[in-house]
Order: sequence, then C-alpha cells, then structure tokens
Amino acid sequence: MQLLMRSPVFRGLWVPWPSYGFLHPHYRHLLAQPLSRIETPTWGDYEIPKEFNFASDVMDHWARMEKEGKRDPLPALWWVNDKGNEVKWNFQELGDLTRQAANVLTNTCGLQRGDRLIMILPRVPEVWLLTVACMRAGLVFLPGTIQLTSRDILYRLQLSKAKGIVTNETLAPAVDSVASDCPYLKTKLLVSENSRDGWFDFKTLYKAASVDYTSVKTKTQEPMSIFFTSGTTDLPKMALHTSGLALRSCLPSTKLMKLTSSDISWCLSDPGWILSVVGTMIEPWNSGACSFICDMPQFNPETILKTLSSYPITCMISGSSVYRMLLQFNVSSYKFPTLKHCIGGGEPLLPEEFDKWKQATGLAIHELYGQSETGLTCAVLRGMKIKKGSMGKVIPPFDMQIIDEKGNILPPGKEGEIAIRIKPTRPVGIFSCYVDNPEKTSLSERGDFYLTGDRGTIDEDGYFWFLGRMDDIINSSGYRIGPSEVENALAEHPAVAESAVIGIPDPLRGAVVKAFVVLNPKFRSHDHDQLAQELQQHVKKVTAPYKYPRKVEFVPDLPKTITGKIKRSQLRERETA
Repeated sequence: MQLLMRSPVFRGLWVPWPSYGFLHPHYRHLLAQPLSRIETPTWGDYEIPKEFNFASDVMDHWARMEKEGKRDPLPALWWVNDKGNEVKWNFQELGDLTRQAANVLTNTCGLQRGDRLIMILPRVPEVWLLTVACMRAGLVFLPGTIQLTSRDILYRLQLSKAKGIVTNETLAPAVDSVASDCPYLKTKLLVSENSRDGWFDFKTLYKAASVDYTSVKTKTQEPMSIFFTSGTTDLPKMALHTSGLALRSCLPSTKLMKLTSSDISWCLSDPGWILSVVGTMIEPWNSGACSFICDMPQFNPETILKTLSSYPITCMISGSSVYRMLLQFNVSSYKFPTLKHCIGGGEPLLPEEFDKWKQATGLAIHELYGQSETGLTCAVLRGMKIKKGSMGKVIPPFDMQIIDEKGNILPPGKEGEIAIRIKPTRPVGIFSCYVDNPEKTSLSERGDFYLTGDRGTIDEDGYFWFLGRMDDIINSSGYRIGPSEVENALAEHPAVAESAVIGIPDPLRGAVVKAFVVLNPKFRSHDHDQLAQELQQHVKKVTAPYKYPRKVEFVPDLPKTITGKIKRSQLRERETA
C-alpha cells in the first residue's frame, strides 16, 4: 500500500512511498531521477548512481551530523572484551582512524586501488578500521575466520592472488609457512602487541599515520569484497560483491532492523562471514546507530546473557543456533531492560523455541535469510506478522520466487527451488560472479534467475518456508561446511580408503558433520573408537576445526551412481530411517 508522506527528507515535497520507510537525507543525491517519479521500490524506479563509497557517502555523513550536534551522543563502535577493556569511537573518530589506516595500506604497504587484501582477525577493533579503510582506498577485502589452517590460507592466497594479508600473531606463523608458495603476496600486516620479522606493525603505523586522506570515488559496480563460499563437489568459491552490497542498505525498502541513531545493535557473527559485514557495519552505520561488539575468544552462552543484561543493547542479531543454546540456560533469570528487537537466521527455529524465548524475554525472534552470494534477501521485519518457522517475506526490491527445474515460477504451496530474478536487470547487492570461474557462475543461473541452491515454498501471504539444501552444504551453528573439504582432509589420513560426509540433525547446532569412512584393509582390525578420535583430530589439524566430523561411522562401502559419484542423499535417507 502506498502512503503519502511529508517529511524533511524531501524538503516539503509530497512523494508516494511504501509504508516501510524512506531515504535518509544524505541519500537523496543517490537517486538521479526526480523524486516525483519514485513510486514503488522496483529497480525500474531507481536510477543507480555510477559512484558510491560507503566510507565517504555514509560514514562521513554521520561524522558531519555529530559535528553539528544532530546525532545522539553514542559511539559508532563500542567494543568490549572479557577482561573488561572497552573501546568507544564515534563517527568523527572512526573517520580519522580509518583515514590513517588507509594511509598505512596504500602509502606504507604499497597497496593500490583494486588490490585484494585477505583479513583473518578475531573480533578486535582493527577489523572495523581496516574494512572501512579498504572502502576508502578502493581495496577489495576478503574476510576469513581465525579457525583457518595454513592449508586453508594457502588455498585462499593462491586462488585470490591477494597482494596483502592481515592477521594476528597466532596465525602469522601459518602465513609464513606458505608465503613462499604465494607469488602475488607482497604485504603482510600484523595486528599484535608484538612485532614480527617480515611483517608491518599495523598498530604502530596507523597511530603515526596522517589523518589526511581523500577517499577514492569508487564505482557502484566496482569490486568491494570477496567472500569464500563452500560447495559440495569442489573447494570454496570466491563470490565477488561490488559497492552495491553497501548501497542496497541505503534504499528505503531494505531497512532490515529499522534502527535509528539512538540504537545500540549487537551482531554476534564471526568477522569472517558476510553477516558480520552487513550486521556490524553496513546496516547499523547506514542508520547512524551504534555497533556493539563483544570479543569472546570462546563461544559462551552465559557471557552473552550477562552482556545483554549489563549493556544498553537494543537490537541483537545472531544465528538461530545461538538462541537455541541460550535456551539451555535459565534465560528468564536474566533481565534485558533495553533489548527491543531480536533477529535470528541460518536455520529455522522450532515453534517451541520461539515460544520459550518469548516467554523468557517478552520478545519475539524475527527470522532472516541470506547467503554469501546475496546478502540478506528475506526477513520478518519489525511490524510484520510472525509465522513460526517461516523466514519471512522477500526484501524489496529483490524479486524472489519458487521455480521448477525449467525456470518456471511455481504457485503458492508448491515445492521448488528458491531463486532470485537477475534478468533483465541484475539487482544491486547480489554477487557479480564467482571470480575466475565462469562455469560455476553459469551453473548458478537458470533462465532469468539466480539459483540459491535451497528448496522451499511460498504461501498465499508471500511468506517463504525453507525446506533444505538442493546440494549437500552442511549448516552447523551458522557455519556453512562443504562436504568435499572434510572428505579431502580425511583422505590424507593413511587409514582412509574413501569417505562421504553429510549433515545430520542436531538439537543445538541445527546440524553436525557425520563422516562415513571406508578403511584401508590394514586398518580394519584397529579399535574403531580410538581410530574415530584420531580421524577427528586429524581433520581439526588440516582444516578449520569447526569442520571436523563430530560423528564417524565405519562402513564396508559407499552408495554410488553408475558413474561412480557418491550418493549422499542415500546416506541421509539411511540416517533418517
């Protein structure tokens, strides 16, 4: 339904606009068409600007608002850790610090516009300085989780041809062990209290760097970030995002959290994932809100509950599995006096979990849906009716549908593949391609649609319902795990002749990794329990620990197709039975 809204945003103009929001004043220049022509949030009504830089167009706007006393006196970034340390930076301070960081990356480290920088850091304040600095300098940042091993790092460096890498002292030895095999790597940047030979000391350099830096005028379709995403039959692919990923949150229809400059939002996502970029930077800072970060070296549900009780957090966003784990504790014994909005995603919650959280806190959980390739595309927004188990409605101006194997749109109630329309106009905010992999990019499309790889249905009210993966991706506690990564790690152990990996349901994590292993003959007489533990530890050593199989079953053979491909679906059916 259209509403006529009179607002200072439009300086007295009467403009038809959807009921779910409108542009901030500083985004008016982004719409090249006359405001009188803007009626509905479709791509045809938006003239996408040729240039956009989140750092200069959004961050610097709020710095000016602060200077003029037009923003609530909250920090833009509020960081705490388990030792009681705190860092608070407002937008003006973030502006100066990120310009200093940009000077370090370009003038000191020699990185140039378009160069790729891999960032593998825990939840330290430098994550946010460096990410915004990359935006200012036009560098392409590639986040990674700190659980990556030397083999993972080698793969990412070689595939991406990254010119630089930034990490901490814990992972620096792993980088050094593979650096000689990475001819494109020129710059190693260390975030640590200690120095290391062959590495730039970021903390020392950025404090001494100049605050004078002119942000580059990046093109809207210019590469901004790359996220590694797993598949079932190959190693992780590189999903390329342009500055459009950040621009899309500026459009009025994409105000997921409906934050204001008086909100304090806490996104618990690991810095290695796209949800962290969107949930801790793009969404809150687009609204001038405070982004709250709690650095937890180890996941601890009690720490989360105590943090919500101790700090004036108004919005929380996390994987659904986090809520599931919190509910193992007596949540009702904690008080969250300022919390107003809870968002979950990653996997559907059970109706009873919705009810338990609502009973304990008085707050509903609003689900959302997205991927590394798409950002957030579907959600239960504030004010929407909640249908327990549904991931909500599509976020305009995306056009998401359920399609069949021929690309035809299916009616409500019919099961099919969840897909997003990309033709004749590719939506701003969806990934551009899988870098250097045109074949995989082509396989992700069918007719006019991008294929999410997920199956689902849509009901008569436009709510989407997730049914499962089209492929074999395992979603465990919000971590997306490709079976082939685990199988490749298992294959390196001398006891393993072959293996197949699937996800099996788990009440806390949504799913866990289970490996079916065929042993080499000379190991078949070994103690199976001891061997299973040995294989688990082996996987932890050669790939990210979260990928290890929590369950191992030894089998004489694996079900296969006539061409020799493993039939994981049959293994899943067997598990279900």
